[in-house]
Amino acid sequence: MSPQTNGICERFHKTILQEFYQVTFRKKLYHDLESLQKDLDSWIDYYNNERTHQGKICNGKTPMETLLSGKTIWNSKNLNQI
Repeated sequence: MSPQTNGICERFHKTILQEFYQVTFRKKLYHDLESLQKDLDSWIDYYNNERTHQGKICNGKTPMETLLSGKTIWNSKNLNQI
């Protein structure tokens, strides 16, 4: 959508490459795609719920903590609630 958004996506791709794929393929030999997907899903869960992020928005929180705190703020400002 924008160069900034593209940069965020590219940084995520670099992170997933460095922290998941490069590490995982050195430690484990996969015989099927389902096993790789299961491990990737576990890593994504760790990435979103346990790994702190240092970006401008997260500022030392996990993405889930950032999302939930933002949702509270959004709910308090949302005038279209029923």
